Order: sequence, then structure tokens, then C-alpha cells
Amino acid sequence: MANVHGRFTRFRGGIHIAERMEDSRVEVVIDASSINTGNNTRDNHLRSADFLDVENFPEIHFASNRFTWRSGPKWTLQGPLTMHGVSRSVTLDTTYLGAVNGGYDQELRCAALATAELHREDYTLNWRNMLARGIAVVGPTVKLELDIQAMYRSHDTPTPPE
Repeated sequence: MANVHGRFTRFRGGIHIAERMEDSRVEVVIDASSINTGNNTRDNHLRSADFLDVENFPEIHFASNRFTWRSGPKWTLQGPLTMHGVSRSVTLDTTYLGAVNGGYDQELRCAALATAELHREDYTLNWRNMLARGIAVVGPTVKLELDIQAMYRSHDTPTPPE
């Protein structure tokens, strides 16, 4: 079968960089109803009680509780991911891509790429449907790939226009 790619289009969060990087924190809240795979029928099914059940569980939440340096620009972030009313520890393999001044008022931006693999059943996303030959329509794992871009903010950072 084929891989299906999707994204969440509404989210908020923050990154706190501590003096000791190991003491840093990341927190992200995702609007579960903002799932978009490019197919309205599939997206509505993903929002339903069969999967994300956005009426009862409107948000997906991640808060890191550990930053661990591996080598070079590579870090591991660990913390609970809460989805569908269930919290499980998740490890994000993260690569820091760098920082640059640019954009609105030359604010400092930094970027990273993070990946993880989730098991649907860990979050009680147990919908099972089979094709005629007994092949699952939806596989047991979800691969996450997070393209992260953050802007430095202080008390006097201007808000960019909409």
C-alpha cells in the first residue's frame, strides 16, 4: 500500500533555551481538527471517533522533559505526547539546522528537523478495516517528521503582520 502524507495546519508552542541546553524546554499544542492530507473524505474520517475523535479530544500536546545532546547538531528530545486522551513518552530524534537573521525586522530564526515513530494502538487509535485479501487499510505505525522554525521573541519583539 501507499504512504499517506498529512500535516496539521493550526498549532502553537514555544521553545525555551536555557543557559545549559539540557535544561531547555519545548511545548507544542496542535489543533487536532486541522489535519490535512489533501483528501477531504480521508481527513473527515481521521477527525472522527475512529481516529482522532476531535470532538472529545480537540488538542494534541507535547511537552519535553529532557534534552540530550548526541553529537554535532543532533539532539534527542523526550517527553509525553498526549493524544486521544492518552499520554505516552515519545523520543524525537532532532537535528538542529542552524539560525539566521532575516524576515520581518531581521528577527533571529532557527530551524530543526525532528522525527519519531508512533504506534497507533498506544493511543487507542485502533480502527481496523481490511481489504479483501486481509491487508490492513491503515498500518500500525505513524511516522512523524517535524519541520520546525522558531523566531526569537523578547518583551519588545514586534509582532509580524498577518
